[in-house]
Amino acid sequence: MSLLKKCIVAAVLVAMLAAAVARGVYWWANRPVALATPELDVTIKPHSSLRSVTTQLNRGGVPVAPELFVLMTRVLGLSSQLKSGNYAFKTGVTPYEVLEKIARGDVNEYVATVIEGWTLQKMRAELDGNPALTHDTVGMMDIDLLKAIGAAEIDKTSAEGLFFPDTYLFDKGTSDLAVYKRAYKLMHLRLDQAWATRAPNLPYKTPYDALIMASIVEKETGRAQDRPLVAAVFANRLRIGMPLQTDPTVIYGLGPAYGGHLKKNDLQTDTPYNTYTRMGLPPTPIALPGVAALTATLNPAASGALYFVSRGNGNSIFSDNLGDHNKAVDKYIRGQ
Repeated sequence: MSLLKKCIVAAVLVAMLAAAVARGVYWWANRPVALATPELDVTIKPHSSLRSVTTQLNRGGVPVAPELFVLMTRVLGLSSQLKSGNYAFKTGVTPYEVLEKIARGDVNEYVATVIEGWTLQKMRAELDGNPALTHDTVGMMDIDLLKAIGAAEIDKTSAEGLFFPDTYLFDKGTSDLAVYKRAYKLMHLRLDQAWATRAPNLPYKTPYDALIMASIVEKETGRAQDRPLVAAVFANRLRIGMPLQTDPTVIYGLGPAYGGHLKKNDLQTDTPYNTYTRMGLPPTPIALPGVAALTATLNPAASGALYFVSRGNGNSIFSDNLGDHNKAVDKYIRGQ
């Protein structure tokens, strides 16, 4: 067979295969999805990638084939049109109808997601940019925000850390004040629950002290399993009057002056949040801690560790004494 004939045959086979794939995708796209329950709601979070949307659908009880859903979405040119929100689905819905609904933004409720470890400034920027909210807090000082939602902490110097990171559903046109009020009340609830089940002999006098520490634990932990040990290290340091010496507090205190990498001069620059130059807890939280950080802070691991260093892969090495810690630093930081 000549090269030309081979090319023609190959082209025909490719065309036949493409047609078969197209028929298969069309058949799949118009077959009802086997929902987990006859009626259910699925929340698609803001800033989700196409593959993340398929994951959220499957986890929510709408089992769509990820590769086919991605292929269908791209072929239809809808990849950039998927919208966040809470979507209601009923028995009989097809993958194509699921996609069409999300692309239209035919939401049951709108959604705003606040991530653990964000600062209040980041949370405010996220809500300010949510087009479904009515923005009544734009330009409002943090302390005035606390007053507006009826918070008890209006005597505090900062509103940092007082709002719980979570996914919040709301109707279009809802005031952002309503979201802040819910987040504030939820943080109080979660903090009170953790405080009520706290371990004995912790070095925290008030729930607010624990909230400050939880924000540090949130920022210092690269792996969930390490949180109780990280919390133990900082509790141990407080007990013996050792400086906390934690970089995230220094970064928070530097504010806009932080250049992206901590330098020796940064560690020596005194601010109320520099836990190298000042003893004890910083004056306020440095971020919005989640439930895991609150729980770990108030129920730390039974450990005498005073030091930890990251291995560079998300895990940390914990040491009871400075000698072992320096060896870990040499190995994992200096590469010696």
